[in-house]
Amino acid sequence: MMAIMRMICPIFLYLGLAAMVAAEGEKPAEAAKAEPAADKGATPKGHESSVLIAGKKVPYKVTVGKIRLDQDDGKPRASIFHVSYERSDVPDAANRPVLFAFNGGPGSSAVWLHLGALGPKRVEMPGDGTQAPYPPAHVVDNPLSILDVCDLVFIDPVSTGYSRVEKDNKPEDFHGLNEDVESVGDFIRRWITEHERWSAPKYLLGESYGGVRAAGLASHLQSRFGMSLNGVVLLSTLLDFSTLQTTSGSDLGYLVYLPSFTGVAHFHHKITGDRDALVRECREFAFGEYATALLKGNALDDKSRDALAIKLAHFTGIDPAIWLTHNLRLDSTFFRAELLRKEGKVIGRFDARAAWDTADQAAQAPDCDPSYELAYGAFATAMLDYLGRDLGYKEDRPYEVLTGKVNPWRWDANNSIVNVSGRLGNAMRDNPYLRVLVMGGYTDLATPPEGVAYSMRHLLDMPASTRENILTARFDGGHMFYLNPPDLAKARGELVKFIEAGKR
Repeated sequence: MMAIMRMICPIFLYLGLAAMVAAEGEKPAEAAKAEPAADKGATPKGHESSVLIAGKKVPYKVTVGKIRLDQDDGKPRASIFHVSYERSDVPDAANRPVLFAFNGGPGSSAVWLHLGALGPKRVEMPGDGTQAPYPPAHVVDNPLSILDVCDLVFIDPVSTGYSRVEKDNKPEDFHGLNEDVESVGDFIRRWITEHERWSAPKYLLGESYGGVRAAGLASHLQSRFGMSLNGVVLLSTLLDFSTLQTTSGSDLGYLVYLPSFTGVAHFHHKITGDRDALVRECREFAFGEYATALLKGNALDDKSRDALAIKLAHFTGIDPAIWLTHNLRLDSTFFRAELLRKEGKVIGRFDARAAWDTADQAAQAPDCDPSYELAYGAFATAMLDYLGRDLGYKEDRPYEVLTGKVNPWRWDANNSIVNVSGRLGNAMRDNPYLRVLVMGGYTDLATPPEGVAYSMRHLLDMPASTRENILTARFDGGHMFYLNPPDLAKARGELVKFIEAGKR
């Protein structure tokens, strides 16, 4: 169980975009220096700017700072760092949609979604998102932001970014599945109240473990505060950790990963044909003939084993003999090391399109993750430069882009596996207008899209009319598919359509 949890952490989001628009004239940022602990609940300062989106100038106010969460007796608990963007030419902001975005880990700040896909600034990265930028990385305008259709709030949970506990509180009191949902939910309530947005359509967007958080929040906000949401976006995520489990006695993970192996093998030209058709065919095979065979365990006869190995090779480009040696079961770690072994390369976990030379061609596991290495330094540098130089916000303590300080994380699932599908299902049952958009990439080997699809199919008590509120979009890239410029453009289109459809 804990091995599966460690496999999810952390979440890395990044972006590459070839097209860009020259920056509009920006006004100098007002200083928003870090305040003493006693003043962290004060209204943060902001400044005005603008960006060209879809060829139109969108003026906005960006606010950077902290909101302090208090105990029932008024004593401070924690201060949540956030950056919010509000369009400034809207006559009635009270009814304008607002989207709260966060990444996962647990232990990740929101920098990836913030400067990778949604905000008016993005990290400038080359090509199709499989190469690292020449350091130091910097931000440019993002003409594919969704700020034109909704306001944006990027949240760093406790112990990530600049969010910290207050005096006399313990960080570990916030490091758990339910504790995290409660504290982020309290922040959302506070932000909505302080900005007088209770009458606004409200959306959540969570990536990877952020999707677990979003599912929990959909239920929590509704039951605790009576805050009914208009939409939840699950981006490269999971709801049930058993869908990633590839261990002895549990075959579900092998079924979930197989269609992603097909997408990756097609990208690297190890198999040929129409990718989408191949993935569909593989999905049917995985949850049909392949699943039936794996259920038989060592009772499967040799003739059937040989036939299955040939079919698995057809879908993955991995030699039948290797499939037989591994009892027809390959985990994603071995697949990443094996697919391009003859070329002396390993492929990425978060985005298997990325491939780097390996120092050990005989290794059973990759010696690095190219898709992580090419993004982490770029986003960390760009975020600190943007906060300090553009937004005038600095602190002496480090900005925790990704941190292990949240460990050990309390999963609240003793002797069981975390599954928040029911929480999301209950929220949809109790709010018939709640819609869910599931977004995933063909080359994601961290949280393969078939995992969420499986979880959604197993909301067995959900009425047919409610199931119609679940929408799906697939992309060419991986976990951070928006790093690929065409995928970013497609993602903007899907999100704009999703939000516009929620208006009355």
